[in-house]
Amino acid sequence: MPQATGRADATRAVVFSPLEGAGRAELVEQRLTDAIVAGVLRDGERLPSESELARSLGVAVVTAREALVALRDKGLVHTKRGRDGGSFVTHDRDASTRMVNERVRSLSRIELRDLSLHYAAIAGMAAEVAADRASEDDLASLIEVDARADLTTPGGARRAVGRFQLEIAAVSQSPRLVHEELRLQAEAGPLLWLCLREQDSRDRSRTARLEVIQAIRDVQPERARRATTDHIASAVEWLIDEKVRLEQAVAAGQPEGARP
Repeated sequence: MPQATGRADATRAVVFSPLEGAGRAELVEQRLTDAIVAGVLRDGERLPSESELARSLGVAVVTAREALVALRDKGLVHTKRGRDGGSFVTHDRDASTRMVNERVRSLSRIELRDLSLHYAAIAGMAAEVAADRASEDDLASLIEVDARADLTTPGGARRAVGRFQLEIAAVSQSPRLVHEELRLQAEAGPLLWLCLREQDSRDRSRTARLEVIQAIRDVQPERARRATTDHIASAVEWLIDEKVRLEQAVAAGQPEGARP
């Protein structure tokens, strides 16, 4: 069962997995906003119906409806009526950049480090256990996930990281680790992997994957855990530097997304 989950489209599984603390429209709104901003849900894509969305996220239909209204107000979703109608993603890259930059600035350095610490604990343990339990078929699956990674765009690189980390959790054969990986990808992933905007970071993400794969091939659990946690640590350091840059840009009256 865990492996079946891991070999599905991991990023979509993340978006439409049940929410922790379900019941608040703000949580649904943030989950879908993050997915649109990260490029997981793409421009023009049709979202599930209100009832389908409510069922997959574990919330009431009225909660899903309120979240969709908020997304329409943000300009991230538009609704068509009729037989071919529904709610469709409207991805404005500039607006999305502003939203994610605002979220980065709203979180303290302590909050960012704590979020990454939690994620590293889960992802690192999954890698450690996977190195002990992986079969040859599991190893082949991890190699395939890496081979199919698209590192030419930030969105492609984020999807590759998500798929790989979820596959690692699946190989660990722990349903709880799979569930927690899904939850933390939804909560932390859109921020933590902002570094993948840069090609150097995308290249380093592949180096980290190859290191984990080699550690699993050599049955070296500690090495697999360390490669995973080091990758996450470097991502959060980039994020904190980006937060400082954004704060300085705002203080200087510059556009938030502008880089010197």
